[in-house]
Amino acid sequence: MSNLSDIRREYTLGGLHREDLPEEPMALFAKWLEEVRDADVLPDPTAMSVATVDETGQPFQRIVLLKRFDNNGFVFFTNLESRKAEQIAHNSKVSLLFPWHALERQVAITGVAEPLSTAEVLKYFITRPKESQIAAWVSKQSSKISARQALESKFAEMKAKFSQGEVPLPKFWGGYLVRPSSIEFWQGGEHRLHDRFLYSEEAGGWDISRLAP
Repeated sequence: MSNLSDIRREYTLGGLHREDLPEEPMALFAKWLEEVRDADVLPDPTAMSVATVDETGQPFQRIVLLKRFDNNGFVFFTNLESRKAEQIAHNSKVSLLFPWHALERQVAITGVAEPLSTAEVLKYFITRPKESQIAAWVSKQSSKISARQALESKFAEMKAKFSQGEVPLPKFWGGYLVRPSSIEFWQGGEHRLHDRFLYSEEAGGWDISRLAP
């Protein structure tokens, strides 16, 4: 077995200071997202881990793509019959994590996931490539399948079915808005003295606290 204990490096790309923080966390999130996109060091800068919990208390995580954000929260889309959707229906409290390690940064979010309206989902669905729209019809996400060939055969079938005209929105496909209750910004620092600031929602605004690394 290889020895992992000696794998380490110093974090030296920058620091994070209280006087530089905006009062609203979304302003800093927008700035950091723009910087990681401009740096062009990650193939999927909008990729985030979504953590949910099942009815037994077992946590699950998976990577999805952030598709929109504003002062209300963070938006992603998924199959509404998937494991994540079933768990959100049971417990709408979720956690998001953006692992921007190339810039020695992380953003961790806690909040509540709210289903999007059909109109909001359709507005996004029609912007997807046609093959992605068809794929939404093909996959019963998280269910067991016999082989990949089953997916490919179903895709070919649905592609022929929808060869003419627009692909309709599946009733089982939708999205969520995660309304944040806390947002933590983590910036790597030398000697493991990282900078961590936590925005916690409170009446009328946000409380900002520095956390020990």
